[in-house]
Amino acid sequence: MDMPARSAVVIKTPEEIEGMRLAGRLAAEVLDFITPYVKPGVTTGELDALCHEYMVKVQKTVPAPLNYAPPGYPPFPKSICTSVNHQVCHGVPGERKLKSGDIVNIDVTVIKDGFHGDTSRMFFVGEPSILARRLCQVTYECMWRGIRAVAPGRHLGDIGHAIQTHAESHGFSVVREFCGHGIGRKFHEEPQVLHYGRPGTGMKLVPGMTFTIEPMINAGRPGVRQLADGWTVVTKDHSLSAQWEHTVLVTERGYEVLTLSPGAPPEPPLD
Repeated sequence: MDMPARSAVVIKTPEEIEGMRLAGRLAAEVLDFITPYVKPGVTTGELDALCHEYMVKVQKTVPAPLNYAPPGYPPFPKSICTSVNHQVCHGVPGERKLKSGDIVNIDVTVIKDGFHGDTSRMFFVGEPSILARRLCQVTYECMWRGIRAVAPGRHLGDIGHAIQTHAESHGFSVVREFCGHGIGRKFHEEPQVLHYGRPGTGMKLVPGMTFTIEPMINAGRPGVRQLADGWTVVTKDHSLSAQWEHTVLVTERGYEVLTLSPGAPPEPPLD
C-alpha cells in the first residue's frame, strides 16, 4: 500500500500538542469512569448512555462517534463503540446484555476545544476463558511494542512489524482491513498506521506527529466481515478478537502516550 506524502500529515505546534494532551487524558478518563459498570447483566446500550452523560455533562466534551458518517457509511448512532467477543471493531451499542465470560472492547473518542482524543481498552466480564485472557494480554503487549517502536527517524513499518511479529509468535493473526490513523483537529488524518509491515518501510516519523496505534488481533484467522448495520465488524471464522488503542505523539527523543489516566493498565515490562 502506498504511504501518503508527508505533506499530507499535520505536524502539531506546541499549542496544538497541549490541546491533544487534554483531549487524550479526558478520553482515558471516560474509560476509568465506565470500568465499574462493565459487569454481567448490563447492556452495551446502558454503557453507552452512561459514557454519553459523563462526556457531555461532566467533561463538557463532544462524543466524536455520534452521528459520524465517513463516505460510504451511515451515521454512527451512538457515542462509543462496544465490540464483544468475535466483534472486531465499531460495535454499535444496543440491547445486548453482557454475560460472564464475555470480553468487550470499549472505544472512546472525545472532542475537547476542537481536538480529538482516541483510546480503547479490553474489559473482562466476570471470568474469561484462558484463551480470551491470553488474547487480550498479547494484544496489549502488541500495542505497547508498536508504541515503543516510535521515535524520530524510524518508520511506520517498524511499528507494524513490532506488532505483527509478536502477535504471530503467539499463534494469533493481525486484522488487515483496519489500522491506526493520524488524529488532531480531525478524527481521522494521515498517516495510516498499519499493524503489520516490514522494518524501515513506510513514512519516516518526525516530531509533532500524533496518531493512534490500535491493533486488532484475532485468535483465529485474520479475515473479517461487516454486519448489516453498516458498522459492526466481526471475524469471519467467529474466533475471538481483541483490540487496545492509545493516541501517541512523536517527540524529539521518542514518544509520549497522550491517552494515559490513573485507571489505565500499567505498561507491560520490557523483554
